[in-house]
Amino acid sequence: MSKAALERRLSAVEGFADPKLELEQYPTPADLAAHLVHLADVQGDLGGRTVFDLGTGTGMLALGAATRGPERVFGLDRDPAALAQARENHGRVGPAVGVEWLLADATRHPLCLGRARADADAAASASARADRDSAVTVLMNPPFGAQRDNVHADRAFLETAAAVAGVSYSVHNAGSREFVEAFAADEGGEVTHAFRAELVLPRQYDHQTSEREVLDAEVFRIRWR
Repeated sequence: MSKAALERRLSAVEGFADPKLELEQYPTPADLAAHLVHLADVQGDLGGRTVFDLGTGTGMLALGAATRGPERVFGLDRDPAALAQARENHGRVGPAVGVEWLLADATRHPLCLGRARADADAAASASARADRDSAVTVLMNPPFGAQRDNVHADRAFLETAAAVAGVSYSVHNAGSREFVEAFAADEGGEVTHAFRAELVLPRQYDHQTSEREVLDAEVFRIRWR
């Protein structure tokens, strides 16, 4: 499936019915998701691997990854309403590989990411420390940390990726490159790809004054050693 075909397929994904500002719930645009998934596929980071979408929201990145022949895909989110929407979107996209939707806080350790099948309760309450797995890929569009009570939220997501994955792809606020590269180096990782992106977002919160907002962002691929 071409990147353009994947974007068309992902355009069926519905956004948040009742987005929560404190969780910075913004939809991942289909064009950005298709580009990120296509890059991960070209790099050999999806086929036959276990993929985790941390903070999956309504499932955009998890569903995109599930069209690329992974072994398994997990979408984790702490918001039950978002996961309910993700399950509905699963039916709209219909990927060949099913996604396992888990109610869990992706930023809290320990997080059980073992290969044995686990339900949401096990994922949320596991006590065994997860080890970094070279066969695990993380895709994520974490909160940027724009809210006062959510500062450095993306750092917590990166900490999880560094703990469990062989490689990760993540979307961050513009101007994050220095921070991401320094964090990766401190955790024994390396930024191998970085590019700018625009998130075209529909109006969904009262403080927004226009019908759509364009956010400058940066996307990073990190190889964790």
